[in-house]
Amino acid sequence: MSHWYRNYAPSWIQRWWHPSPPAKPVNPFRSTRPGPDIANAASSAVLGVQRVDPCLADNHVEHHTSHFYAAAAKEALIVRRGEPFRLRIFFNRDYSPSKDAISFIFSVADDSKPSPGHGTLTALVPHDGIDYLGDPLEWGAGIESHEGQILTVLVKPPATCSVTEWRLDIDTKLLGDGSRSYQLPLPVYILFNPWCADDQVYMADREQRKEYVMHDTTLIWRGSYNRLRPSVWKIGQFERHVLECSLRLLGTVGRIPPAYRGDPVRVARALSALVNSVDDDGVLLGNWTEDFSGGTAPTKWTGSAEILQQFHKTQKSVKFAQCWNFSGVLATIARALGIPARVITCYSSAHDTQASLTVDVFIDANNKKLDAETTDSIWNYHVWNELWMQRPDLGIGQFGAYDGWQAVDATPQEASDNMYRVGPASVLAVKHGEILRPFDCGFVYSEVNADKLYWRYNGPAQPLKLLRKDTLAIGHLISTKAVLKWEREDITDSYKYAERSEEERNYMLRALKQSRHAFSRYYLNDNFNEVEFSMELKDDIKVGENFTVVLKVSNKSKERTHQAAGQLNCDAVLYTGVGAKEVKIMGFELDLKPESSEYVRMEVTFFEYFEKLSSQAAFQISAACHVKDTDYDYYAQDDFRVRKPDIKFQLGDGGAGGRIVAQQETDVIVRLPNPLPIPLHKGLFTVEGPGIEQPLKFKIAEIPVGGTAAATFKYVPPYAGRGTMIAKFAAKELDDVDGYKHYEIEPRPGDVLQPNGSHRSSNIIRRRTDVIP
Repeated sequence: MSHWYRNYAPSWIQRWWHPSPPAKPVNPFRSTRPGPDIANAASSAVLGVQRVDPCLADNHVEHHTSHFYAAAAKEALIVRRGEPFRLRIFFNRDYSPSKDAISFIFSVADDSKPSPGHGTLTALVPHDGIDYLGDPLEWGAGIESHEGQILTVLVKPPATCSVTEWRLDIDTKLLGDGSRSYQLPLPVYILFNPWCADDQVYMADREQRKEYVMHDTTLIWRGSYNRLRPSVWKIGQFERHVLECSLRLLGTVGRIPPAYRGDPVRVARALSALVNSVDDDGVLLGNWTEDFSGGTAPTKWTGSAEILQQFHKTQKSVKFAQCWNFSGVLATIARALGIPARVITCYSSAHDTQASLTVDVFIDANNKKLDAETTDSIWNYHVWNELWMQRPDLGIGQFGAYDGWQAVDATPQEASDNMYRVGPASVLAVKHGEILRPFDCGFVYSEVNADKLYWRYNGPAQPLKLLRKDTLAIGHLISTKAVLKWEREDITDSYKYAERSEEERNYMLRALKQSRHAFSRYYLNDNFNEVEFSMELKDDIKVGENFTVVLKVSNKSKERTHQAAGQLNCDAVLYTGVGAKEVKIMGFELDLKPESSEYVRMEVTFFEYFEKLSSQAAFQISAACHVKDTDYDYYAQDDFRVRKPDIKFQLGDGGAGGRIVAQQETDVIVRLPNPLPIPLHKGLFTVEGPGIEQPLKFKIAEIPVGGTAAATFKYVPPYAGRGTMIAKFAAKELDDVDGYKHYEIEPRPGDVLQPNGSHRSSNIIRRRTDVIP
């Protein structure tokens, strides 16, 4: 070792190991300019690096990174940790192993003081051969081939390597003489590796990796539980500047020290905070009003790329966002970094402000909800993310490891450790009511499984009266896009046991016992059961149509007549269940004969609701009733939404006989019929798809009643394979309308569909599970 140290060790290693530097030190960090070989010796005999071929095509295919814009543009070397990548080095003379030494110095680009102890600085001396490149958790390098002045090496970053931008310097040294240093002109981006079994984000299933890491478009479900509405979101993780922005965010807004950027738990928790702007001037500024002046309305965004590109350029929070925008952007960043991610929608999602595991609604004597006292809310739907990773920090619990999907929510609702963030919360822990597990399992548990309680509030000096307990109100139809299918996958059973099942009630009781909240429950009044109520809503009403709310009241008594009095309310609300605007209210009185039913009907016309309708067309319908001569009060709420039309696409043949061919121009027409009984003004189509670098915008001044808005443009598909085009439409009178079209892009007849002869990826030794393209 001492002979090698004196004669062959690179000068950088000698300075690291020796207390006093050599007479002519080489500092690979002294120059930030990429460039040619830097001489540090009087002798011209010192081996010099003329250039380095980073083998971009081979490395990017092997590491599943060729789709990134920076890879296609040859702006960076993008690899994944835990697997080797190839470098081909060209020297100024023949390389001689007996007298020449070479070492690779990797350092984190934005670390002002990189150090080996923190894992942000490392020196590698390649050994001969590539059969074994060292322990999976350590850096390794081996010489693959040597031909005169050309040396080909494989370098393997550890499976725990920091996910960030790295800089590479190459030191060369001559036996008994000086040394030189060369800096690789390209940045090296090292990402998480779900293909590598040693990586904490390893995902074994090939099709899941395609969906949750490689797919750049997804479906996000919105609407309400009785009117599910899928909309397309362009994830866009491979688009220009998205990867660079994602990596930069970890250190700037996320403030993760370089040494910890390889920990997916820490990264996930940082992402949930940095995507919103509340604490740290993050990517998106939330806005749950109807005033979006000075920015873009949340319903008008079609994907994440435009948002991240704008933030990357300005370094200012982008306006505006709601839950699905936050979720879409977080999914983009996670997939860009290499963490498998998917978008989750929970219908009738609770926002429990008091950590009581209940949603408490307070009603006054006039059957109106008391907004000041009712701080909890139920969102028609709420959207968050799941990220896939192992959780060694949680150990092994009663139900096994907490690995797998972790809930992460970037929508700012409640503070967690003094920042607005949620997660990562183990979905397994949530299902079993382990609300004290880090991070924020209790909040997620309430979102999907809280009990909804209606209280009669008669003033601060009067006791509360529990009108009704609804154990079925929260957490319906938890949805995500199915793997490699444009369909909904229901994952409700991953968060909770079946409603009314013994397991569900047992885990609810367990969670309540762990809760530190002592909310008083005064008395139940459910011993009276002679009168039953049922609210009915037709669930397929198109916007522009009238609709009817029906309350069925049944007297189950065989002998007794009952009198009931109450009212029906229809309020236009935001999808979060707040901001109610009264649309219509109707009182009623009923004489209920024994064993009979009466129906109360309230029709709501388009012109009654149109001016008060929010952009997402959401209503809250409530019914209140008191049975006279009893203590029985009934109160119920339900969500309702009118359906908007879909945008239709027509892709022409472009001279290709009806086929869509890569690199060949074709015609596209988008159409939308006016569903309203009034004209539409100032219409705008926004269209996005593969090969469309910036969203296309088409203005339409007016669409008459019964008319159709249409826009036509030329489109050139960039590559062969599956494509998805998405469109949004907004007008003064109608907002948040969308549509999408999936299509197959055929290769050009002259395209070569197999790798050329220069592809050498088969030379890299890999695990069997990692050979999958």
